[in-house]
Amino acid sequence: MRHGTGRPGGSFAAIWKVVARIPPGRVATYGQVARMAGLAGAARTVGWALGALPDDPERGRAIPWHRVINARGRVSARGPGDEACRRQIARLRREGIRPRADGSIDLERYGWDGRATPIRPAAPGALRRSPGPSPNWSSHRRA
Repeated sequence: MRHGTGRPGGSFAAIWKVVARIPPGRVATYGQVARMAGLAGAARTVGWALGALPDDPERGRAIPWHRVINARGRVSARGPGDEACRRQIARLRREGIRPRADGSIDLERYGWDGRATPIRPAAPGALRRSPGPSPNWSSHRRA
């Protein structure tokens, strides 16, 4: 079943709106973005939507695609080679996100809870979870 298109007003546009809200220094999973866009169970559609981002500065570059990672806290490969993954990790590092030794990102520390947060940059090492309930990441884990 196809969930969306790249046309404004389609599922891709709903996904792009959610991703545009992820603040610097935070990450969200594909599944989380899908649920927040009203597309529960459509994590792959999020990947397709991010892959279909236009290159124009008005839309494509304004959407922080690099803040979306998989449910294991890892950057997802986009085919042969590691260049896209290295670029994504580099962007996350510039925002203060520090991957673990195994390359994964701590979702408890850096996961976005879906609420709006100030966009002003925080000092390195000062990024902390906003107060409030933690997201339920257990729905992302495989049995």
